[in-house]
Amino acid sequence: MPAPVLEALDGAAVRRWVLASREALAAARDEIDDLNVYPVPDGDTGTNLLLTVEAAVEAVEQAADDLAEVTAAMARGALMGARGNSGVILSQLLRGLADVLGETDRCTAVELRAGLRRAAELAYAAVATPVEGTLLTGR
Repeated sequence: MPAPVLEALDGAAVRRWVLASREALAAARDEIDDLNVYPVPDGDTGTNLLLTVEAAVEAVEQAADDLAEVTAAMARGALMGARGNSGVILSQLLRGLADVLGETDRCTAVELRAGLRRAAELAYAAVATPVEGTLLTGR
């Protein structure tokens, strides 16, 4: 039988998402490192993203199951453990989600959309000269 579809995110779901993100980044790290070509081909974007998410994981593992606590810990952990430009951008994406999701006990599609919008705003604001084709746009 398939797993039930989530109708809303709570703290436990966000914690599972952060843990799954770490596993996915660990699996894709080398591929992401190889894709990194802008502004210089330093080949560490995947590694920096993984290290940043690992810091977020450490923080959420210590947080209570409350959505506000987990999202705040996620954002704080990512910021404190951010590596490279990509890590800083990722930390700001997670901060934007936390800003919005931390204001509710249960995140539905409406709150998630607002959180993603806030995440994009903060990520672009974190970069002095945003350039298409980078982590900001995924192109």
